[in-house]
Amino acid sequence: MVTPEAEYDRALPRKRVAAGILFFDDQDRVMLVDPIYKAPWEIPGGAVETDEAPKAGARRELKEELGLDLEPGRLLTIDFTPPRPGRSEGIVFIFDGGHLTTEQHTAIQLQADELRAYAYVTTDELDDRLLPILAHRVRASAQARQQHTTLYLENGQPA
Repeated sequence: MVTPEAEYDRALPRKRVAAGILFFDDQDRVMLVDPIYKAPWEIPGGAVETDEAPKAGARRELKEELGLDLEPGRLLTIDFTPPRPGRSEGIVFIFDGGHLTTEQHTAIQLQADELRAYAYVTTDELDDRLLPILAHRVRASAQARQQHTTLYLENGQPA
């Protein structure tokens, strides 16, 4: 028997959820990845699967994309993205990955059917490689990291 609570729950809206991790080098540049299947560049991460926590999804994506099995650090930003042509509304979680060690860099294995390359860029260079909403999100996440805080964003902007 389906309970009234279950019926109510099934009728609630569903949102797309994604999670990413920001890694930094010794110069506080941000790691970006170059996907094969789309342009432009992205940050490590991706869609969170059904019944998967955002932090677990970020870790899984990191292992799939870069071959690194690392626990994401603290939450830097949560970004609500409204619907736009071709995309439903969503919520994006960005976690701090900190600095990778030399050993961890050596262990990176790009998933050949998903990523071409990775590179570190300054926050001033984000607009050259990322979609505007992602550039804003990454910039805000880097700021949250420096300020030891967590930011709530809407469409990449502080709300």
